[in-house]
Amino acid sequence: MNPRPYDLIVFDWDGTLMDSAAKIVRCFQAAAVDAGLAPPPDAAIRNIIGLGLSEALDLVLPGVATVTREQVVHHYRRHFIDIDRTETALFPGVIEGLEQLAADGFQLAVATGKARRGLDRVLRDTATSRYFCVTRCADEAFSKPHPQMLHDILGYTGIDAERALMIGDTTYDLQMALAARMRSLAVSYGAHERERLLQHDPLGCLDTFAEVCQWLKPASE
Repeated sequence: MNPRPYDLIVFDWDGTLMDSAAKIVRCFQAAAVDAGLAPPPDAAIRNIIGLGLSEALDLVLPGVATVTREQVVHHYRRHFIDIDRTETALFPGVIEGLEQLAADGFQLAVATGKARRGLDRVLRDTATSRYFCVTRCADEAFSKPHPQMLHDILGYTGIDAERALMIGDTTYDLQMALAARMRSLAVSYGAHERERLLQHDPLGCLDTFAEVCQWLKPASE
């Protein structure tokens, strides 16, 4: 009998593994100003963290002309990559936790609202790509909460949905898991509030990455 209920753990990136919310807010606001718009409030931007840029713009800048939206996207990427040099760090315990989860035999994956270029850059900068057997981005599939990214990951690994777990900090992560018939685990230290997360049937809502890793330990240990 397998004492471990999951074989595959799929992580969100921003707000789950990396403490990047503050930089995302700053860069989005700066991009809006550069495009001639009023900067959206912090809460509105934190609400859309985890979505692809197109879907995020639909929510935070509704009714804005296509040419202006394109300018916002261009300026956001320019600020995030070239102008705002503030380092975004992994949350405490992430490297040690990924190392232990891999050693324990879990397959690990990432499903993120980042574009492929952005994810590849942070995987390189944090030297974490070796932990993940597969990653999927918002420019390779439908954006969260659509389940395509999870379906693609399950198809690549050959693991059934009931043996996989999605871990994320936003309602979009949890809704995506529900749509893919996967169970989910929420973290409270990212973009969305605990009360919102608990409305989407996660198995729990944990306060640190160390707690996530402890939760994943087989009951026999």
